[in-house]
Amino acid sequence: MKQVVQNYKSGELAVLDVPVPGCKPGGVLVRSAFSLISTGTELMKVSEAGMSMLGKARSRPDQVAKVAQSVATNGVGATYRKVMGKLDSYTPLGYSLCGVVEQVGAGMDDVKVGDLVACAGNEHALHAELNWVPKNLYAPVPDGLASRHAAFGTVGSIALQGVRRGESQLGDVALVIGLGLIGQLVVQLLAASGVRVVGADPDPVRCELAERLGAAACGDPASAAVEAAVAELTGGHGVDQVYLAAGGGSNQPVELAARLCRDRGRVVDIGKCRLDLPWNAYYEKELDVRFSRSYGPGRYDPEYELDGRDYPIGYVRWTERRNLACFLDLLARGRIDVEPLVSHTADFDDAVETYQRLKDGDLKAVAVLFRYPDRPDRAAEPAAPAVAVPVVKRRSGPVSAPARPVGAPVRLAFVGAGNYATSMLLPHLAQRDGVELSTVVTTTALSAANAQRKFGFAGATTDLDAVLGDPSIDAVFVVTRHSSHAELTRRALLAGKAVFVEKPLALTEDELAGVLAAVEESGNDRLQVGFNRRFAPLLQEARKRFGARTGPASVRYLVNAGRLDHGSWYLQQGTEGSRFAGEGGHFIDTVSWLLAADPVSVYAVAASGNEDLQVVLRYPDGSTATISYVTSGAPGFPKETLDLVADGKVLRLDDFVRAAVYGRKRWVSSRLPKARDKGQAAELAAFIKAVRTGGPMPVPLESLVATTAATLAVRAGLVGGAPVTLAGAR
Repeated sequence: MKQVVQNYKSGELAVLDVPVPGCKPGGVLVRSAFSLISTGTELMKVSEAGMSMLGKARSRPDQVAKVAQSVATNGVGATYRKVMGKLDSYTPLGYSLCGVVEQVGAGMDDVKVGDLVACAGNEHALHAELNWVPKNLYAPVPDGLASRHAAFGTVGSIALQGVRRGESQLGDVALVIGLGLIGQLVVQLLAASGVRVVGADPDPVRCELAERLGAAACGDPASAAVEAAVAELTGGHGVDQVYLAAGGGSNQPVELAARLCRDRGRVVDIGKCRLDLPWNAYYEKELDVRFSRSYGPGRYDPEYELDGRDYPIGYVRWTERRNLACFLDLLARGRIDVEPLVSHTADFDDAVETYQRLKDGDLKAVAVLFRYPDRPDRAAEPAAPAVAVPVVKRRSGPVSAPARPVGAPVRLAFVGAGNYATSMLLPHLAQRDGVELSTVVTTTALSAANAQRKFGFAGATTDLDAVLGDPSIDAVFVVTRHSSHAELTRRALLAGKAVFVEKPLALTEDELAGVLAAVEESGNDRLQVGFNRRFAPLLQEARKRFGARTGPASVRYLVNAGRLDHGSWYLQQGTEGSRFAGEGGHFIDTVSWLLAADPVSVYAVAASGNEDLQVVLRYPDGSTATISYVTSGAPGFPKETLDLVADGKVLRLDDFVRAAVYGRKRWVSSRLPKARDKGQAAELAAFIKAVRTGGPMPVPLESLVATTAATLAVRAGLVGGAPVTLAGAR
């Protein structure tokens, strides 16, 4: 299928061929009929992409601060790869469309194939021929409403939420500053509510349009016309509400709002304009400044938008989806008219030219629609053939795969292509001799296309079954969200593939049991979990310098994990597990490797009121390790520091940039490495070698299972408040 994309680094716009998104449970697959260009929001994004790197930094100081913090935590090299990976990627455009339901996901019963729906969301209602849209981000289109008009649903919801935040009443007088697409819709919504409206915009064409659509008077904010109209309509008291629907860097809108608003009036910010509030003016009138957040309650809440968890109507009357349905109803009943706002309708194939004309100013428009080609008639495509997997028992020892023919490349498939895969794994594999990146599989079409373009995958798809059924693929990398790791690993093992799964291997005991059942059923134990720290060159050198132990050791491992940004999927503990369940295996594996043993018991205690944990591991020879996993530390402090004490010696690791061993002779790493090397490259080299030669996996399966079981035992220890013995521990 085709999708409109932009490279944020170069500013390039393109209509790209990308895989069709999969139809996941909890949503529907929609074939677009019309999608709407938001001439404000989208053109701002397009303009930013065309800036220099310095210009981009100046426009997004919040992102610059995040980059600086990442440098302090992860080093310059890792941060540079991550930032460049994000910048030099195709990003989607669009967030408002109307289309026909082509496929219904599991658990959905409110629509059927062939229904017309309006869709919202900058990740789901894109300028693309097909989109997967979750339940709370679409609404059925009322009978009789044209699809080109229903495509306004999302921007209409934004305007509607802004009006709700203003709490207007019959007979009020309101001022709308900025008469672009959102401002024009706000004018109509207010007029339909019995509010008299004054509009302000420097463009006389937009002022005339707003007056035709219900405004009492409009004019240039720099002229006396707007102030005179407000004085006449309010008897000199000032307007009850001001709606800021303007963009740009001028502070004129907020100053005008203060001047023309009545005492204790409301100022509602809907657009993205400068907000240097003149303190005296706002204080003396005690103005109520409010923000309107996008489409309504539910926005930016992944449980609402992605998981389909609705808010009870008795507590939250108007949500994203209910706002969308309400606006469609107003359109269907003729209370709102969007046809006069349509300045231009372009064929979808002409998307790049249309954006360029808008950017250059050749096309003056309030709203622009993309019209998609009709869906061609075609017979149902046959299902992919099932692949029979022979059922064999696992032998008592580790399985060794047959050695590959000399010179034959190791063919890899990636399931998932997020930040970690594209910054920490694929750069090490893309240029490696003897490796062929065969196929990348993602649930979103554009991420697969980005990975294919940047790293040279031969193919990109959203069909996992086709990859698992391809006998030419030797190994599968599972680099998805934590909740899917165990099931994807299980399926890949049953398909006879070698598997590299990022941590964690499993989030529950049942998931771990399912992976082991797949090993037993298939006889395939070709599994590696992404516990990379044991492969870090600096730590390996320090362990060698420390030498063999004769007595028990004491280990202290401080992990200054830091706080996550609001909205991070790592915080979705209901589906993705706790933070420690997700990454704690890293640190347990590192300690177990240093001590050359697996833990026999786990004791965990949590600090009150935050996610800080103290995890104490006991080992067969009496060694102990304390892992302090903290989120409340200073962000400028190193992320990982480790001390191992035994036999009159101390091994010290400082965040993978310096190491030392203190004993009869002192060894200190001679100089700081160019970048923190946490072992990803060496781990991948070991895995590829094992797949190529048929030799044993880099880490024995028993060790992977023991580390995973110990990580899961932390949760049980927190609940029970007592040490947890690991059954069967060696």
